[in-house]
Formats: sequence, C-alpha cells, structure tokens
Amino acid sequence: MIDIGLTHIALPVSDIEQSIKFYATYAQMQVIHRRIDAGRGVAVAWLSDRTRPFAIVLIQTDSVDPILSPFAHLGVGCHNRESMDALCKKARQEGVLIEEPKDSGPPVGYWAFLRDPDGHTLELSYGQEIGLTVDRTENV
Repeated sequence: MIDIGLTHIALPVSDIEQSIKFYATYAQMQVIHRRIDAGRGVAVAWLSDRTRPFAIVLIQTDSVDPILSPFAHLGVGCHNRESMDALCKKARQEGVLIEEPKDSGPPVGYWAFLRDPDGHTLELSYGQEIGLTVDRTENV
C-alpha cells in the first residue's frame, strides 16, 4: 500500500521530548517512528493517534520560526465534552490554555486553543462536523 492524499504535517520544535510529551497528553498521540536524520543530524519523531494514516512529524531545530499559531492550528477532536473539559483544566493549570472553551454551535462545535512548547497552536474540539461534511460531499 502506498500513501496518497494528506499524510502529515512537519513542525520544527526546540525540544523534541517536551513536544512528544505535550502531544501525547493533549492529542493522545504516540511515537510511531524515531530517527536521527542522516543528512542534517537532527532528531525526528513521527506521532500518530492511530485513528487514520496521518502523522505529525517533529523535527528538532535550534530555533523555531515561524510558528503555527492562531488562526493557523492543528485540530484534534475529543471523545466527549467532559474529556475535553478535563484536558482544558489541565492546560489551564499548566499555563498552556490560550483560548477558553466556547461553544460555537454546528458545524464548529465546542472548541479551545492550547499552546505547545514552541508556541504552535493546538485546537481541541468536540462536536465539529468535519467527518460528517466529508461524508455528505460528493466527489467533484
């Protein structure tokens, strides 16, 4: 099987271990591949939540510029509102919650923004209708 379609996003990070921990905590992602890039000599990790063939590729760099920040962000759907609220509470306590949860109704749903260790933005959401919208849309 070969990969087709959108497969990954690559993010520069200053501390790969800290970033792995953040995405494991807030996006339920785990490392599926690790290496030291032979050409550049930098640490690389691929993370996946194993729900679909898509990965975040973390690449350790000396400096992170530019960053993925609001409104540019990664979006993660949560199982329910309660689990999202628990993650937001933890994010608030850790000082990484940058926009409190709000309910914007369909199709946007209930959402909040978090800041990863390098300033990239992660959106947590519940009730967004992206999957439903894709299913309802005809191939053009």
